[in-house]
This record gives sequence, structure tokens and C-alpha cells, in this order.
Amino acid sequence: MVFSSILFLFRFLPIAFILYYLTPKRAKNAVLLVLSLVFYSWGEAKYFPIMIASILVDYTASRVIESHRDKKWVCRASLGASLFFNLGMLFFFKYTNFFVDNINALAGTAIGHIDLTLPLGISFYTFQTLSYTIDVYRGKVKAERNIIDFGAFVVLFPQPIAGPIVKYTDVQRELRERRFDAAQITDGIALFIFGLGKKVLIANNIGSLWDVVQQTGFSEISSPLAWLGILAYSFQIYFDFSGYSLMAIGLGKMLGFEFPQNFNYPYISRSITEFWRRWHMTLGSWFREYVYIPLGGNRVSKGRMYFNLFVVWAATGFWHGASWNFVLWGLFFFVILVLEKRFYLEKLNQSRVFSHLYVIFLLIISWALFAITDLSQLAVFIGKLFSFTGGADWVYYLRNYGITFAAAAFFSTPLAERLYNKIKKHQALDLAVLGLILVISVAYLVDATYNPFLYFRF
Repeated sequence: MVFSSILFLFRFLPIAFILYYLTPKRAKNAVLLVLSLVFYSWGEAKYFPIMIASILVDYTASRVIESHRDKKWVCRASLGASLFFNLGMLFFFKYTNFFVDNINALAGTAIGHIDLTLPLGISFYTFQTLSYTIDVYRGKVKAERNIIDFGAFVVLFPQPIAGPIVKYTDVQRELRERRFDAAQITDGIALFIFGLGKKVLIANNIGSLWDVVQQTGFSEISSPLAWLGILAYSFQIYFDFSGYSLMAIGLGKMLGFEFPQNFNYPYISRSITEFWRRWHMTLGSWFREYVYIPLGGNRVSKGRMYFNLFVVWAATGFWHGASWNFVLWGLFFFVILVLEKRFYLEKLNQSRVFSHLYVIFLLIISWALFAITDLSQLAVFIGKLFSFTGGADWVYYLRNYGITFAAAAFFSTPLAERLYNKIKKHQALDLAVLGLILVISVAYLVDATYNPFLYFRF
């Protein structure tokens, strides 16, 4: 079940919130746990035991750690058990066939694939529960005693499938004592509608152009159409993922939770360093806190610091998918970030025009690395970008998608938010804008069959 579906909007969501709001305060987490398990298991009930096992393993490991602080070996063994289970499940489901393919290629063997379907959101909730156990081990938080409250944290339905990655410390207070009023619920509804509009009206529409480019074949298109196609994908992945994150944050507000921000207009960045402070912020924060800093961060020699960055960005790429193109994508950013840090970051910050062009150019190349998993086809596409092959095919698509490109560019900047801040001062106008976005989005969902979500494969 996805947020941008008729099933969720008109069946699950109203039933879930009616039950939640009518439930007495002391039982809200229990209802939230049941609702979240139903949401997660819908259409994929075979992975229900995995979610239950994740709750039980991390709850038990944290309780053992908390009750045996004086026995370091017990704490380490419990943390190790949590790491082994969570990372083991992630690697088994996500990376088994990747390693099988590479073993076959290197050793000339013919090991067959295991027929596996990737559990929804496993990369997200694995990191979420790992952060909890690690924080308990570090003594940063106390282990949760109430397994219902802990279970509600793990499977909280707005965010385990595609983030934002919510750490226990982010919602610890709200799990026990949360209040919500009409203003907070209204804000949540507005955020959800804006997220739905970003996903349905922009990401879905502009993303279909990239599908056309792929179906036509990279060798058959002109260079302008290649640039137009990968620019469409760049907008699609931003509005797809940020739209879903915004819907999750809005739903969280309606439930009484404050989830962390996940995107902050990354395409207005003036360096790749700045871009990664604005893009998928909760993932960057997770790797910084649980990988980069434990490795020594930047408090070490330059050589070791660059090694730490290498580990983080190789892991970031590999986290996104079981394919070499994702590793290349992560290492591409590693190289650029090192070059910026070492040579020209200050000069970029002084530039008003070149810095933006520099970032957009590099991001477009990076999204090509990200989008095309077949390395041979990736080489064809990169060659097409820079071969300057002429043709008029792009004119037709620019005419058809021009308005969507303009809307995507506008809503990639803070200008849209500033405009809405003026609009919402007038209640009637605010309601009209939100109602229009909702009605058009629903109409699109009723009529359209194209409704992908790119980050579900992660």
C-alpha cells in the first residue's frame, strides 16, 4: 500500500484516523501498532514475521544491555546480536543475488538466484532500529520497557517504508506523551496534500518522459533528448522522494509526532557539499553519526579522513541498491566532495551563477549513474550526452512537457513556499488551493495507471 493510492486515501486513512482519534490516550500506541502492521503487511503478508522478529530482537537486545551495564561482554554480545540480525536480514534479501552474480562472473560458476522479493522499506527500518540499539549501548537513551510502545516506534506507518529515517531520540517524548490540536492536524493535512501533489502531479508526469527515453533506446535518441530525459529523471526522483517524505511528515503531525525534515530545496545548492546537507538529510545524518564519526570523522589525519569519507560514500551508494552503478554513484560523490574540500569549495561559495550551473551539471551526471543499472547501457547513454548527436525528436517532447518542466523548476525553489505563506494568511484562499491540489491529484490517480515510487526498491 502506498500513500498515493485510492486504497490508502479513501479506505485505510479515514478508518485509521477515526480509530486512532476515538481511542483513549493510554491505548493509542497499541492501536497505532496494529494499524501500522496492517499497513505494512497489506499485499505482502509473508514478510509480517520479519517485522515482528525485528521488534522482538531489538527490544530484547536493548533490555539485556540495559540490565547488564556492569558486564561489558554481555552488552557487546547483545549489540552484536542486533547488528547480526538486522544487517543479516538486509544483506540476505537485498544483496544475496548481487553476490551470486559476482561470484559466478569471477569464478565461472553457475550458482542460481534465490527467488526473493525485497521487503518494503527494509533499508529504512533496518537503519532505524539499528540506531536505537546502538544508542542504548552508548547510554544515550534508556531501553524502552513497554514493547507496545517500542513496536509502535519500529513500524509507525507513515515512515518505515521510505523514510524519513526516524531515530528513537526523535520521537522518544511523543511515544509517551504527545498532544495534538486542530492547528497541528491542519498543518499535517496541508503538508500531506502538498506532498501528494508533488508526487502525483509533478513526479509522475515528468517521470514518464524518462520511461519514453529508456523504451526508445539510448542509441536511438538525439543528444538533446538524452539531456532532456535525464533532466526529467532528476526532477522525478526529487519530487517522488521528497513528496513521499512530506506526506510522511504530514501524517506524523496528524498523529502527534514531529518527524525530522528530509529535504531542504537541494537543487538550489551552490556546491555538492551543500547539496548533501539538503538532500535525504536523515540518511546523511545517520551515516555521519553511526559510521563517519565512529571511524574518527575529521579529527584524524587527512589521509585517514579521506578513507573515512570513502567508506561512508561507498556504503551510501551500496545502501541504495545491489548493483555496481550505485557504488559508482556513491564514489562519484566521494571524489567530488574531496575535490571541493581540498581545492575550491570557498570559490564556489563566492560565485552566484557558475556554482549553480556546476551543481546542476554534476547532479545530472550523477542521476544517470543512479538510474541506469546496466553498465554497458550507462556507457551508451553517457556517450550520447556528449556526442552532440543532432535530431528534432526533443522538440516534440519539450513541447509536451514544457509546462511540467517549468512547474518542476519553480517548485524546486523556495519561491513556491514563500508564495504559499502569503496565501495561507487568507483562510478561504488557503482552503481553495489545498482543495484544488487534492481534487486534481485524486482525479489523476483515478484515471492514470502510471504511479511508480522509485525508492520502494531500496
